[in-house]
Amino acid sequence: MLSRPQRVFRLLLITAPLLFAQLSNATIAEIKPGTPFTPLEPTRENAMTTQQIMNNLLRGHYEHQRLDDKLSSRILDILYDDVDSTRSYFLQSDIDEFEKYRYNLDEALNRGDLRPAFAIYNRFQQRVSERLSYLLTELQNNAGKYTFTDDERLDLDREKAPWAKTKAELDDLWRKRLKNSILNLKMAGKEKDAILDLLSKRYQNQLNRVHQSQAEDAYQTFMNAVTRSFDPHTQYFSPRNTENFNINMSLSLQGIGAVLQTEDEHTKVVRLVPGGPASIAGNLQPADKIVGVGQDEGDIVDVIGWRLDEVVDLIRGPKGTRVRLEILPADSTGSDSKVITIVRDEVKLEEQSAQKDVIEVEDGGKKHKIGVIDIPTFYIDFQGRMENKPDYKSTTRDVAQLIGELKEEGIEGLIIDLRNNGGGSLEEAISLTGLFIPQGPVVQVRSTHGRVEVLPDQDPSVLYDGPMTVLVNRLSASASEIFAGAIQDYGRGLIVGGQTFGKGTVQSLRPLNSGQLKITQAKFYRVSGDSTQHQGVIPDILYPSLFDKEKIGESALEEALPWDTIRPAEYSSDKRINAELPALRELHEKRVDDNPDFRFLRAQRALIMELREQTQVSLNEKTREQERKANDDKRLKLENERRKAKGMALLTTLDDDEDDSAAKADEEEKKKTEEEDALLTETGHILLDYIHLEDQHMTAQRTGS
Repeated sequence: MLSRPQRVFRLLLITAPLLFAQLSNATIAEIKPGTPFTPLEPTRENAMTTQQIMNNLLRGHYEHQRLDDKLSSRILDILYDDVDSTRSYFLQSDIDEFEKYRYNLDEALNRGDLRPAFAIYNRFQQRVSERLSYLLTELQNNAGKYTFTDDERLDLDREKAPWAKTKAELDDLWRKRLKNSILNLKMAGKEKDAILDLLSKRYQNQLNRVHQSQAEDAYQTFMNAVTRSFDPHTQYFSPRNTENFNINMSLSLQGIGAVLQTEDEHTKVVRLVPGGPASIAGNLQPADKIVGVGQDEGDIVDVIGWRLDEVVDLIRGPKGTRVRLEILPADSTGSDSKVITIVRDEVKLEEQSAQKDVIEVEDGGKKHKIGVIDIPTFYIDFQGRMENKPDYKSTTRDVAQLIGELKEEGIEGLIIDLRNNGGGSLEEAISLTGLFIPQGPVVQVRSTHGRVEVLPDQDPSVLYDGPMTVLVNRLSASASEIFAGAIQDYGRGLIVGGQTFGKGTVQSLRPLNSGQLKITQAKFYRVSGDSTQHQGVIPDILYPSLFDKEKIGESALEEALPWDTIRPAEYSSDKRINAELPALRELHEKRVDDNPDFRFLRAQRALIMELREQTQVSLNEKTREQERKANDDKRLKLENERRKAKGMALLTTLDDDEDDSAAKADEEEKKKTEEEDALLTETGHILLDYIHLEDQHMTAQRTGS
């Protein structure tokens, strides 16, 4: 249970995929419970690096902040949140003692004095050592006699809980946590001796790791509290994490293809890399939390409280090998984990390339062909372009070819699907926009010093001038938001789906004597003058979303830079779509009101929000089983209501491994329909609505003339 210095890896427009390799089998000495933590001391190199970092932050960050008492206070609060966000280690007496640093960290940073930071980190590690020692002693002496008939409950949400005044308070909290862990394993079918042995190994391993901490761990923890006080994307990378980051950006290692961050002692999935093993497997989702990692058939190692880079090291591995992840699903109450398996592989470029499809949308008794182009990321083969290869791949080149093919197939309209597209090349976002508009500005970039640069599409030709819609969701970010925002501002097409991520800042890497600094130095603005930061792109027609904006997106990140506006660029907008929006929204609402898939989405979202309100779990086995069954029954009822409305076979259980005849009977139907995408189909209907409305207006104009 170490500190959590790293929130998320991102660079410029792309959220860097963490493509993982395997942890070395270094021997870690076993530490006896009760062993005092040996205090760490800052190095001279730490002091020199600190002054470099502060010079960069104060002179080069987009937000010009002063190193003063206000910033000092914010750094201290962020540091508390980073190391003990669940308020489960520090005592109130520790916090009282650290208050002497609240308005002094600014002066200490100016001097390169890291003693206050190391004092806090050392105390935290000592408290972690004490908690783990307590758990190991409790396992040995008392846990075997635990019963699960009392009406005790464990509070899972301690973000705003008061700090414990005594060790006895912490002992009671950690006894309940231990009891909860044992109960979870017991309900998963494990025997008592196996449970006690498994937990003893987990906690002993964590205790060993605490005592292996080095000065660099303390330094990185503190410096990332400093950088995050500026914004969540500004980050210090130690020499080791610099190497990790560079490897991740080069996509040169095999792995699972997921973007991770640390949240409340857990490793949380931010997004999946399109075409990556996790995305293809379909068993890992954004906002899931990874609590354990195992190699093939080996034991699952508990990673709660581990540093992000250590979790990454465990998940990495050679192509073709299997990694087993114990996860808490995003819609769980925080106690029901499951184990999934993913086969490591390379993220293949062809899996991330744009793909086309034609869907048939029935309207008025007639079937209409709508073209769909799915763009998982904004990519370009820079090397191929430099070498003047005639067939080098890029988003714009591929989409242009696909549009030509779709035109030959006789499509009536076009959908650009940017769901889950986390960004990529800014150049490609601009050139792709140019396929649909005459030449003109696409995005504005405001630098640290306030200078605004307008980045245009300079090609006057338009490849596709027909009706189009852009489909987005909460995971559409950065370059996706630039493209969608430009299409919306020009009135070139409808934007439908969910509110986008809101990543509207630009970062660059700056080398340091030790490690490197990723620093926010610019901000994106739409041609309308609106920032894409924090707010993202708000669709013309909103769909129900299962993504919780409080958990996923820029607005969910602490210290995120705000939304604002600048002067609009000079551009010409088509107002026809805005004029049709009231009618389009009314038609959409009427259509989806009785649509079983949309009803299911709305009900599913309501259930997820209800489950998230359950911030306590019972430590009574009978009550816990009843609560779990009640939640499963609610999910099953929702699924069967959808199936009944669509004429599908009903299920008797949600367990995929259950030998269920109804599920088997439905398997053939699933293969035929490939689980029809209700959102994509509705997008096609909306596009047809717009086409019909425009045809009616054209007819009226001709009749009137």
